[in-house]
Amino acid sequence: MLDAAMTDNLPRGTICIEDIEIGMSRHLRKQVTDRDIELFAEVSTDRNPVHLDDDYARDTIFEGRIAHGMLTAGLISAVIGEQLPGHGTVYMGQSLKFMAPVRPGDTVLATVTVTEINHAKRRVTLETRCSVGDTVVLKGEAVVLAPSRKFD
Repeated sequence: MLDAAMTDNLPRGTICIEDIEIGMSRHLRKQVTDRDIELFAEVSTDRNPVHLDDDYARDTIFEGRIAHGMLTAGLISAVIGEQLPGHGTVYMGQSLKFMAPVRPGDTVLATVTVTEINHAKRRVTLETRCSVGDTVVLKGEAVVLAPSRKFD
């Protein structure tokens, strides 16, 4: 789902715990398409009509179709798994607060920023945020086990 031509993400790879610093940040930008929503519904088996049926969705509080919240959260996972810390990272936990809907055609900016580092346990705490334009649509915090050169 993350076509390189559709993102302006930073270089992919691995940043080892030894090189991570407080305030370090990475992001990606992705336009959410109808196809993305359909594929997510197929993979997750979440076929709630608010995501897939225009007529149904028009009569909801959203007044139109929206992307799955976890599809948006998946963009955070992509930044963590591909950029910061990157390849070899293990998710320990993630909190999420959904602030506003993402609609088909919206371009989401997913950003992670390092807020804490525990070198002894190789744990990194990240502020996670997704926005569409000036609107924050998702925010939260992730704790991950970062890769280390000591274990290569």
